[in-house]
Amino acid sequence: MGIVLNQSLKNTIITYLGFGIGAINTLYLYPVLLGATFYGLTNYITSCANVIMPLFAIGMQNTLVKFYSQYETDAEKSRFLSFTVLFPLVVIVPMVLTALYFYDEILFFLSKKNEIVKNYVWLIPFIGLCMAYFEIFYAWARVHMHSVFGNFIKEVGLRLFSLVLLIGVYFDWMSVEGFVYATAGLYFLAFVVTMLYAFRIQKPTFQLALPKNTKDILTYTFYIILSGSVANLLLDGDKIMLNQYMIIDNIAFYSIATFIALVISVPSRAMHQIVYPITAKLMHDNKFKELNVLYKKTSINLQVVGGYVMLGIFVNINQLYEMVPKEYSGGILVVFMIGISKYFDLILGNNNAIIFNTKYYRAVLFLGVLLVAVAIGLNMLFIPMYGIMGCAFATLLSITLYSLAKLLFVVKRLHLFPFTVQTLHSLGITFLLFLLFYFWEFPFNPIISIGLKSILVTIFYVYINYKFVVSKEINNAIDSVLKKIK
Repeated sequence: MGIVLNQSLKNTIITYLGFGIGAINTLYLYPVLLGATFYGLTNYITSCANVIMPLFAIGMQNTLVKFYSQYETDAEKSRFLSFTVLFPLVVIVPMVLTALYFYDEILFFLSKKNEIVKNYVWLIPFIGLCMAYFEIFYAWARVHMHSVFGNFIKEVGLRLFSLVLLIGVYFDWMSVEGFVYATAGLYFLAFVVTMLYAFRIQKPTFQLALPKNTKDILTYTFYIILSGSVANLLLDGDKIMLNQYMIIDNIAFYSIATFIALVISVPSRAMHQIVYPITAKLMHDNKFKELNVLYKKTSINLQVVGGYVMLGIFVNINQLYEMVPKEYSGGILVVFMIGISKYFDLILGNNNAIIFNTKYYRAVLFLGVLLVAVAIGLNMLFIPMYGIMGCAFATLLSITLYSLAKLLFVVKRLHLFPFTVQTLHSLGITFLLFLLFYFWEFPFNPIISIGLKSILVTIFYVYINYKFVVSKEINNAIDSVLKKIK
C-alpha cells in the first residue's frame, strides 16, 4: 500500500484543493456573476459533453490501463499506445458526420424547452472530444505510475482557470456569453497540456499496426463504452433531463446542491487513480488473496475519510445555504439525497476496478444499461411532479441500485467482500455524531459557525475513530504525524 497511500494522499490533497477552488466558483462567483441562466447553461453543456465523452474515447482510457501491463517489449507497448490514441478516430469521424447531417433535428430536440441552448450546441461535441483525449493521455501517464499531474490538471487547473475567467467577467473583460466559449477553450488546453506531459513520460512512435490481442481489446472496449456511458449518465443525465422539462435556471440550482454532495466522493476519486492499475495487476497475476485485502482496506479507509466529509457537509448544510442567493436555497434535500448515494458508492472501495478487470464484467454492464433506462424513466416520472427534488430522488434510487448490484456481483462471483466489523463501527460513529451536531446551531455568522462546528466534529470524529481503531492504516498515519510533531 506504500505507493497507493503516497500518491493517493497527493491526489486527495490536489482534489480537495480543486474542490476548494470549485466551491468559491460554485457558491459565490457563478451565481452572482453569471446568473442562474448562464450558470445553468454552462453546466448543461459540460454535462452533455461528459455523457458523450465515453463514446468518443470508446473506453480506451480503461483499456490502456487493463492491457498495458500485459505487453513485455517496448515495441509491443509502443504499438498498443499508438492504437489507443488513433483508433477512437474510427468512431469519432462517423459520429461527427452523422451529427452534422441531423444537426437541425438535434438542435430542435435540445432547445425546445430552453431556446438559449440553440447557439451553444456545437460546443458539446467539441468539449466531449477534448475530454475524451484528455482521459486517454491521462491513462497513458497513469500506467507509468504518474497519476498526480493529470489529477492536478483535472481537479485544480480547470477550476483555477475558470476562476480567472470569472474574474474577467467581473471586470467586464468578457461577457457571460464569452465565458461559455472560453470554458470550451479550457478543456482544449487541458487536453493539449496532458498530451505533452504523457509524451514526455514516454516518447511516442506512432505506427499504423494492430496489437497482437486486438480481438480481446475490442471486446473489452465495447463493454467499457457501455460502462462509461452508464456511469456518466448516472452522474450527469439528471441535468440533461432537467433541460427537457424545466427552465434552464433550475440546472443552476440543482448544480450547487450536487457539487456540495460530490465533495463526498473526492477520496474515492483520488485513490482510484493509483489503485486501478494495481488492481489490474493483481487480477492478471491471480493474486486474489492480496486483492481481497486491498478491497477491504480501500473500503474502510474510504468510508472513514468519506464519512468525515459527509458528516462535515450534513451538519453545516443550513449555514452553507445561508451564504448563497436565496433562490438557490431549495436544494438542501438534494444535497442529502445525492450525498447518501455517493457515500454508499464510496464505501465499496475499489469495486469498480475489480469488475472492469474480470471476465464477468459484461453482465454488470448490461445491468447498468437497464438501470440507466430505469433512471430515465424515474426522472420522466418525478421531475414533472417534484422538480429538482424529484430529479434528486430518481438519482438516489438509480445510483443506489447500481452500486448494490455491483457489490452483489463481486461477492457472489468472485467471493470477495469489502466489509468488516469496522464498517459497522464507522457507520455508528458517523450517525451518532450527525445526531449530536446537526441540531446544534451557533448564533454567529455562517462562516464562524461552520468553522466552530467543523473543529468540534473533527476532534470527536478523529478521536473516536482512532480510539476504536476503525482503520489501522489511518491510525498508523496519525501516529506518524504525532511522532513528527513530538
